[in-house]
Amino acid sequence: MVRPFHDPQLRFRSAPRLETDRLVLRDLELSDLDYFLRIFQDEDVTRFIGGLNDSENTFRKMMAGKAFWPLTGVGMWAVERKSDEATIGHLGFFDFLRPIEPPISNHPEMGWIFAPEAQGQGLASEACCAALDWFEAHFGKQDIHALISPGNDASMRLAERLGFERRTDGTYRDQPQTMWVRPA
Repeated sequence: MVRPFHDPQLRFRSAPRLETDRLVLRDLELSDLDYFLRIFQDEDVTRFIGGLNDSENTFRKMMAGKAFWPLTGVGMWAVERKSDEATIGHLGFFDFLRPIEPPISNHPEMGWIFAPEAQGQGLASEACCAALDWFEAHFGKQDIHALISPGNDASMRLAERLGFERRTDGTYRDQPQTMWVRPA
């Protein structure tokens, strides 16, 4: 089934390059694996995204982020800091067909993860705003969902700055989730 936000005529085969004053959002590359391994083996980061991952599962997560583009026309970007070309985060749009209540399948979902050393500098907001502007330019104004684990206050504050509104909380994989929507 073609998702409502996936216009086959607008299918992007890879992540388009986006630039901001301080950042480059680009396609994931094999060299980003070091960043992914560091992030998904950091207890402070992973406590909100399902826990620590071994190298095999981490590599699968990275490949899935890249594979979304040719399959669905949206996906994940690596976020690179211009000043030193370091990968400091990743973000994007997707539909994981999550078995979640309330359901959000067939609607765009946005997610973001940033390295601890990149937090508190406005970099996540800058990157997410660029991605949201790109999405709206290509797919129009639509409700965009986000799931944020309870206790992830920094991510909730970012969601609010991006225009997301907290809705009725949900359950995903038997765990409570805060549910957010950025209204069209």
